[in-house]
Amino acid sequence: MPELATPAPKSRVKPILGIVDENPFFSTELLKLVKWIARYTDTPIEICLRTAVPAAVLKPSAKPKELLYVAPAIPLADAPALTKHQHDLLADIARVGGGWLQPLCREMKTTPATLRALAEKGCVKIAPRVSRRDPLAGRTVIHDRPKTLNALQTKALDVIVGASPDAESPPKPVLLHGVTGSGKTEIYLQAIARELEAGRGAIVLVPEIALTPQTVYRFAARFGNQVAVLHSALSDGERYDEWHRIRTGEARVVVGPRSAIFAPVRHLGLIVVDEEHDGSYKQDEAPRYHARDLAVMRAGLEKARVVLGSATPSLESWLNVKKGKYVLASVPERVAGRSLPQVHLINLEEEIQATGQLPVYSRFLLDAIAERLRNGEQTILFLNRRGYSRVLQCKACGWIASCEKCVGGGGDGETPLPYTYHEADQCLRCHVCGEWRHVPTECPDCHARDFAYTGIGTQRAEGILKKCFPAARILRMDADSTSRKNSHDDILSAFRNRAADILIGTQMIAKGLDFPNVTLVGVLNADTSLNMPDFRAGERTYQLLAQVSGRAGRAEKPGEVYIQTFSPDAPPVKAAADGSSYAAFADAELAARREGPYPPFCHLATLVFRSQDEQVAASWANLYARALMGYAEKFNAKNPNAFLVSEAVPAALAKAEGWYRQQVVVRAPTARDIVLAVKWIRAERPPPDGLRLAFDVDALNLL
Repeated sequence: MPELATPAPKSRVKPILGIVDENPFFSTELLKLVKWIARYTDTPIEICLRTAVPAAVLKPSAKPKELLYVAPAIPLADAPALTKHQHDLLADIARVGGGWLQPLCREMKTTPATLRALAEKGCVKIAPRVSRRDPLAGRTVIHDRPKTLNALQTKALDVIVGASPDAESPPKPVLLHGVTGSGKTEIYLQAIARELEAGRGAIVLVPEIALTPQTVYRFAARFGNQVAVLHSALSDGERYDEWHRIRTGEARVVVGPRSAIFAPVRHLGLIVVDEEHDGSYKQDEAPRYHARDLAVMRAGLEKARVVLGSATPSLESWLNVKKGKYVLASVPERVAGRSLPQVHLINLEEEIQATGQLPVYSRFLLDAIAERLRNGEQTILFLNRRGYSRVLQCKACGWIASCEKCVGGGGDGETPLPYTYHEADQCLRCHVCGEWRHVPTECPDCHARDFAYTGIGTQRAEGILKKCFPAARILRMDADSTSRKNSHDDILSAFRNRAADILIGTQMIAKGLDFPNVTLVGVLNADTSLNMPDFRAGERTYQLLAQVSGRAGRAEKPGEVYIQTFSPDAPPVKAAADGSSYAAFADAELAARREGPYPPFCHLATLVFRSQDEQVAASWANLYARALMGYAEKFNAKNPNAFLVSEAVPAALAKAEGWYRQQVVVRAPTARDIVLAVKWIRAERPPPDGLRLAFDVDALNLL
């Protein structure tokens, strides 16, 4: 062997002290998935690897929880001489088969010292045993049997399970398009049962943590301890235990929001993405993946089935059906012949003309709520703004309490975002950066002491409702009321058990929830999402209204929906009110997107440049925009107008948490086209210290 020309430098690599786990954390397929994410989103591989494993599992201090367990050591007949109390205690321990030391002491009204005395005589054994930290501990799960499917459900299930996974190629993804209340969950359950019988596992994704408890209970009722749950609201210990239960194969069905797509399920056979259209499946920090896309990719790598379910599918999935990439399974009717709710559009302009003011609750909606209270039925009210009031304004000079760290207005850089007033803790909060301050006693400009509270949030809507119906039991569900652990589950369980008459909340109550006694849904302002400066505003408005409307009349009693709006003739609002015209609405939206072009007819990415120096953010955004335009000119020489680059402009949220934000939007035929261009420019002009560049491929948020 030839000698080295120069001696090798001294290595600074640290020695390996030991192997943490004999089994690798990543299967071959999961590792391929992580590498794909890194390439697709242009994110360093180490960040993607850390995203794929819960932080609780990676902590050096992470380990199983051990508690002392008491178990019988000998048959009762072989026990040595014992006192009567010891003999009776040993008999009770034998009867229950043993148990954890502390609970056993409480149950049998004894002490650890007494049990240790039995252990010294060889009658029982007290030793450490791994104790599972169970997220469902203390919750009652009642066993459930499969329900008989109707003809439409049976046909949809046949589509899902018809093509068996094989070594040649994975089956095509299935888009399960079923109206609200059509029994999609039962179809999921029976499809998963087929996988379990075949020795395979499943992952079920839900868009909101609020939906996780309801979904987990339904799946645990059917599959028992084979179900594991993964989400950010679990304690570190719970996440550690659940993840390892999945990895060892003890749990074969995983339920959770987007991060559950990385669950190390053995022999994965099926992935379900419920409410596949929902924007919360998109990660808003690096790596900025979309869990629906990862579900399709992972299913392909593992030759598993994937089902994308929704009453209001995304246009991306709908177009994939039209192209033949996905297979459509349709359930256009509710189970048991139940009808969709009757929808009433309330024109707020007419309400103003009739009453002389803009009401929070129209006369028609108040009458409908009163009727439900008389009948012992329940109501859901939707308002996608939390807090009490959106603006605190001086009546004398017009001063508005605003956050100086955050600026909106779409480009002028002169409009600080107003604080939202929260009545519960009597403070002003910025919903962008979290900054808060006490309510001023006087105006800082003119020293007047009279303020106006304008705009409406869930807290204020709740307060008005209590004045209108003092005897009504009201629950509120928003980010403020669900900050503590298990609060989502507690609120929804109370409402399900009819401990409340009315549930008012934000978008976390708008989808997936199933309450048989809800016969009325009210949408207080349908225009919030419709007026957003985003090409997806129409699609999102339709989806949100159709989903929240679908919470009404899901059992024997028929449902009604009241949608309050200034735009009753807007196509998304009219289509949602119709309730059965998704295909027509989607086709019209697709035709408009094709002209743009906008996704799904191209890929769209955003580059957001952030700096605490406004000029630095602007200059670097302009530099990248010009470079991308130069790249586009060459690209478009072969394919005219295929690569489109916007000017660099202040983002709609021009300043957040003290950081100025400039944005460039890029559209191209493929995500790879955009990634290659940005990688080239970033290599030529790497961002300096003090400048943050967020590159979001397939961006959903343009604000």
